[in-house]
Amino acid sequence: MNKELLTIAIAEPSIIIRSGITVALKRIPGIRIQPVEIISLDSLNNYLHGHKPDILIINPAFWGHFDMARLKEETENPRLKSLALLYSAVDVSLLRNYDDTVSLYDSVEQLKEKIERLFEPSAADVPEDANSLSLREKEIITCVVKGLTNKEIAKELFLSTHTVISHRRNIARKLEIHSTAGLTIYAIVNKLVELEEIKKNRIA
Repeated sequence: MNKELLTIAIAEPSIIIRSGITVALKRIPGIRIQPVEIISLDSLNNYLHGHKPDILIINPAFWGHFDMARLKEETENPRLKSLALLYSAVDVSLLRNYDDTVSLYDSVEQLKEKIERLFEPSAADVPEDANSLSLREKEIITCVVKGLTNKEIAKELFLSTHTVISHRRNIARKLEIHSTAGLTIYAIVNKLVELEEIKKNRIA
């Protein structure tokens, strides 16, 4: 999982349960989480139509049967991951469209494992070429070839310098290219940049 910050919406009318989940999420090591507490169905609808959280935690028995597939379509957020919050007996059929479940008795470590599992690529998501670059990695190569520093790339792509360095490390590992000259040749051959564009940037 390589997201810098996860936004997790918690839709739960009980302040004790909702706040407890918020505290547990903030205690998860190694993952930066921004919890958003939602207390009513109206608040949930308004929030999901204006924002795109990464994960929604909700009790499927509250506010009637929740059709997650329809909710994702209506809020135009097909990538939304959903966790069914369970602390009482629930009809198994209600869980059909959820990605996973969480229990009030889950430990912080179990929460972490479930969240990380949500963002593991499925077999269908894995490209045929295991070494293929992501769109973000191609953007970073383009910036490197244009002569930008890590700090300038971070500013250009709205990333942290640490993330840029991490991406560059992955690029070097995937391509087995460890020099700017090598990346320049790769970028030209794969049409990530035009030769004239490189010359113009170097002159500038």
